[in-house]
Amino acid sequence: MMEEAKKNLGKPFLPSSGGKKPCGFGSYYGTIGGPVPFFSVQLKPREKYQAPGKNLYTNPGKKGTGYGYANLTIGKQPSHAADFYDEPKLTNKKENEAHRHLLKGSPFKLSSYPKEYFDNNPYFFDKPLPPIKKAEKPGSLATPFKPSSPGKKAGGMKAGTFDPYPSHSADPYVTKLPRHISGKIDKIFHPPGGPKSRPMTSIMTLNVKRALNMKNYKTASVQSY
Repeated sequence: MMEEAKKNLGKPFLPSSGGKKPCGFGSYYGTIGGPVPFFSVQLKPREKYQAPGKNLYTNPGKKGTGYGYANLTIGKQPSHAADFYDEPKLTNKKENEAHRHLLKGSPFKLSSYPKEYFDNNPYFFDKPLPPIKKAEKPGSLATPFKPSSPGKKAGGMKAGTFDPYPSHSADPYVTKLPRHISGKIDKIFHPPGGPKSRPMTSIMTLNVKRALNMKNYKTASVQSY
């Protein structure tokens, strides 16, 4: 420190005036009465806090939610019973031994040699077959069949009808009633045909066509409505 102080060329720097005391918010500098002890931030000494006792319980507290906790159900907790690894296999073996003990003899077996069929040839037949019956041919007739009366001729392409075809009648199927008009009063009024309607062009379209033509379409300024 002394070596560094010798390097200074002159006296140490001193400010022209001392540090100003604080006179802002929370300071009592410049007040008439000074600090007020009642407005001090320091806490007053207090007694030690003692928590109140718990309320009275009518039932004891629960020992758990029920899942994963023992001795919480109505009945007693079942004791652990060890289960053998091959218990089903041993049980099945005991049942088979008990079943074989109840059998009286060996299973039934046929004395004959087993075959696929009763005989090697299922179509074999010991009895002789009856003689083959020959189909009797009908005898040929000496004279051909002839009807008792000749067939009728078709009269006017009627395909041999029994009754004669009725004659043609020139009478109409429905008779037309004559129209009787007494005078002009009984006639139905029909209005004369007037001029037919035709498509009409709107006034806005006509104004556009008149204001804009082939001569002034480059310099014309059409107003928008």
